[in-house]
Amino acid sequence: MRLLHTMLRVGNLQRSILFYTEIMGMTLLRQKDYPKGRFTLAFLGYGNEKQHTALELTYNWDTDHYDIGSGFGHLAIEVDDVYQAAEKIHTGGGKIIRQPGPMNAGTTLLAFVADPDGYEIELLQPKAQQPANLLGS
Repeated sequence: MRLLHTMLRVGNLQRSILFYTEIMGMTLLRQKDYPKGRFTLAFLGYGNEKQHTALELTYNWDTDHYDIGSGFGHLAIEVDDVYQAAEKIHTGGGKIIRQPGPMNAGTTLLAFVADPDGYEIELLQPKAQQPANLLGS
């Protein structure tokens, strides 16, 4: 078994595709309209779907806004350098909702950004690439 994709409903498909491709660095893998159902699906990711999990954006043609709700937490994306990634996202127009730094109850370096619909994305730096003083060495 493997995780295939995560789906998010979005209010403006083109705005979301631009965010995930131009700011988050994903590639649009495929997109298809379903006129009978009045929706469009777009799949994005960091590599081929046969080897990598994808992000599915669902755009219902008659809905331009969703309430995220209290059950959804966040997406998590590993980055080489959380500080550089957050700066690049901010410079590209992305919204930083938690500045880069160690987590409040540990040493993991992270930051949080929000996509155009308000979904949170956690940026995580691998432990092996964190400064030794944060790892307790």
